[in-house]
Amino acid sequence: MNRNTKQLRAAEVRKAVAFSKVCKALSDESRVKIVLMLSTGATNACDFMDALHISQPTLSHHLKILLEADIVQCKKEGKWRIYSLSASGESLAAYIVNR
Repeated sequence: MNRNTKQLRAAEVRKAVAFSKVCKALSDESRVKIVLMLSTGATNACDFMDALHISQPTLSHHLKILLEADIVQCKKEGKWRIYSLSASGESLAAYIVNR
């Protein structure tokens, strides 16, 4: 196996890992709802808890998975964390909305 083949396989593995994270992230109804909520604009965690009727630890778990899949991004403003869709998250939300 030459060097180019090894590099190609490593790139394929990275893509497969990234894709599996996205699939895992979107396999839960609450996380899909979070993505859809963010498709209308950035928001803070309290808005998610109120709309989805979930606890803060559960929300943190969902947001962590969405962040690791690079669907959601987080910006800290003072003591607040503001969540929005990443570029790939915007594409996924558009796909979901148009289905």
